[in-house]
Amino acid sequence: MTSALGGPPGPAFPTGPAGPCPYGRAIDASPVPSIEALGALDLFGEGFVRDPYPWLDVLRADAPVHHDPATGLWLVSRYDDIRRVLLDPAVFRPDNAQHAITPLGVPALRVLARAGFRVRPALANNGSPSHPGLRRVVTRFFNAQRVAAAVPVIERVAGELLDTVGSEIDAVGGSDLFGAFAHTLPCRVMMELLGIDGLDTTTLVRWSDASLELFWGRPTAERQLELAALVAEFHQWLTTVVSDRTAPADSFVGALVRHRLPDGELLDLQTAVGACFFVFVAGQSTTGQLIATVLRGALAEPGVWPRVAQEEGLARAWVEEVLRREPPVTTWRRVTERPVELGGVRLPAGAELLLMLMGSGSDPEVFTAPEGMRPHRANSRHHLAFGVGRHRCPGASLARTEAAVALRAAAGRFPTLHLTPEAPPPPVLDLLSFRAPLEVRVSP
Repeated sequence: MTSALGGPPGPAFPTGPAGPCPYGRAIDASPVPSIEALGALDLFGEGFVRDPYPWLDVLRADAPVHHDPATGLWLVSRYDDIRRVLLDPAVFRPDNAQHAITPLGVPALRVLARAGFRVRPALANNGSPSHPGLRRVVTRFFNAQRVAAAVPVIERVAGELLDTVGSEIDAVGGSDLFGAFAHTLPCRVMMELLGIDGLDTTTLVRWSDASLELFWGRPTAERQLELAALVAEFHQWLTTVVSDRTAPADSFVGALVRHRLPDGELLDLQTAVGACFFVFVAGQSTTGQLIATVLRGALAEPGVWPRVAQEEGLARAWVEEVLRREPPVTTWRRVTERPVELGGVRLPAGAELLLMLMGSGSDPEVFTAPEGMRPHRANSRHHLAFGVGRHRCPGASLARTEAAVALRAAAGRFPTLHLTPEAPPPPVLDLLSFRAPLEVRVSP
């Protein structure tokens, strides 16, 4: 008999009401929700954020296309339905992908307007004929060849950050791998790969996180003002960078500003800024969230951490299972172009959909025993964490590689590291489309 990792069976993974709990800690037992309870579902609530799996199971089994009155969104939870939506952008358009889920108040809108902020169709929210050409420009900087060439950069930056982690562990007996390592690594790597200088990583991280919270969170009116000010700074900086027409043609910004649209016109400034906005947020915040989830899960699962630095391919296989079961991008939005039937439900034109990507990775019709972490499962890469079709994430290969390198480097440097037992459960990012532990407290 062997464990899911291919070695001797280890201790059982701690379980909550819906099977293995995400962070290796037992979650307070609560009644498994029923279809009748879906009226009380709160996508931003503590119960759903801490342990979404029972809710996702009920949605997938009993209400695969469910209208959520609190947000006005149709929640789509079965793998096949989500895949169908993603593969048909003509009927299920991406136009609403980056709309603010919480309506912004007039004061916040004024702050953004003064900065010239506009969300133009560029990449994730672009269903127009300009999308394929723009995507080709961006994808060229994140293709397999460039990602392979970037591995030494990722390893070097990871080593530098882990030096700081080691110093902190020596000084105080512990560290937080989220703040000291996972959250910073992708930002530094991206800035080097894209040739961005003259800006400290702390500022870019703060801008990126503020953008996620403003557009995918439920901030109060006062908080909206704080976030809008940061997003405005971010937009103004991006505008300055993109406006510099002296950027080399082989640089990311240089390629964007020289790109021509289908009508032959040069790409306009606002669309170029919008493309940069999406790439910077996705390349920094969401990749950092993935790394944090990967690290915490590997530390919590018996037998994983000591082996990932030694066993060929295990780090990448673990990353793939995390992407399947607990992706950092948990949901994504689409809007129907015309009336259509989906999952047995007739939807009108203009229906706004929320694709439950996290739930699709636990669909038992696709993944055997989906609640268990099983690296090397035969169809592990069939998950939808990066989407599928023409809007599939162009940075998927880089994100996978960064997460695997980060895991292997951290486990190799600190093979006896473990989650700090007395640490409280970590705060969890509670945005509509993003979820991750915001702390990974460790001890030697």
